[in-house]
Amino acid sequence: MPDVKKVVLAYSGGLDTSVILRWLIEHYHCDVVAYCADLGQGEELITVRDKALKTGASGVHILDLRETFVRDFIFPMLRGAAVYEGSYLLGTSIARPLIAQAQVEVARREGADAVAHGATGKGNDQVRFELTYAALAPELRVIAPWREWDLNSRTSLIEFAKRHDIPVPVTAERPYSMDRNLFHISYEGGILEDPWSAPPDKMYLLTQSPETAPDIPVSVEIEFESGNPVAVDGRRLEPVALLEQVNRLGAEHGIGRVDLVENRFVGMKSRGCYETPGGTILTVARRALESITLDREVLHLRDSLVPRYAEMIYYGFWFSPERQALQGFLDECVKDATGTVRLKLYKGNVQVTGRRSPRSLYRTDFATFEADSVYRQRDAEGFINLNALRLKIRSLRDRRS
Repeated sequence: MPDVKKVVLAYSGGLDTSVILRWLIEHYHCDVVAYCADLGQGEELITVRDKALKTGASGVHILDLRETFVRDFIFPMLRGAAVYEGSYLLGTSIARPLIAQAQVEVARREGADAVAHGATGKGNDQVRFELTYAALAPELRVIAPWREWDLNSRTSLIEFAKRHDIPVPVTAERPYSMDRNLFHISYEGGILEDPWSAPPDKMYLLTQSPETAPDIPVSVEIEFESGNPVAVDGRRLEPVALLEQVNRLGAEHGIGRVDLVENRFVGMKSRGCYETPGGTILTVARRALESITLDREVLHLRDSLVPRYAEMIYYGFWFSPERQALQGFLDECVKDATGTVRLKLYKGNVQVTGRRSPRSLYRTDFATFEADSVYRQRDAEGFINLNALRLKIRSLRDRRS
């Protein structure tokens, strides 16, 4: 195996990647460039550059990828209606391919011969990172320290960090791992490893608890064009600003908390808690708009493919040919999803109170319970008889046997 001269590390400034940065320098005796993707972590990024340099990085890249994240990753995923195992809106999963894509670009600019990540050998993220590397830069060597070193626990990482004067962000008060971006926050580990233990309310950083959310509901209107949200309460917004706006609304009203035991790609079950306030609002709104704009058979066919599409994202196959081909079909399905949805937000709930569209397939003159001149109710008799025929034949056969 040839020596590594320069490696670009996907760096967050947290415990794992801070330890990894120093470990790479000591173990591979190479230059380590710290790369951090700004996906909306907020204050977490303030100290990243100084911390990386103090830990030994030869250079630091902090890339603002927020617009790309929302426009080219979150919105396509929303158009595809992706939900993993009925609950998870894939906030971490959808971020990893973008982080890895930009990491590859940094590696090429730096002339690096390797990339590294801080994902453990038990989780999904190692797959998401490395499938992206393989799809975009198979020539780069991949270093996954969690699969190499003997630091096999959070405790051993903390001890390593203390020996090297690396600040430790994990404390007894917040003993879980967090991942934050514009779309969500996830929490894993610590007390959450017991699926019977309720998550402490103080853990949540984005949303108010439903119990303490305002006692007065708020009404909001979300406007879509071809499946993409474009306006809130009549005000057109760019993708990042729109997501930030619905995040604020959802967070204030306690919307978007999920406590889920999910099936990891590597085969084990894992408990995670998530806050996805804006994503929850947009998902409910888009679904309501689709109910009046999508043809029945198109909707049912699309929905039959959603679990597979969500798996592709969860497992890390964003840059696979099957995901890209399926994305084209899913985008075609929602091309008529243009219109406005009115929602009521109240104590953790998102209730649809109205939907309208210039592309609506809903016709009051057909659906009315009052007298109409466009639908002959007698036609239903033949329709029923033809659909019942095979059932009648089966029943007659079984009576004779």
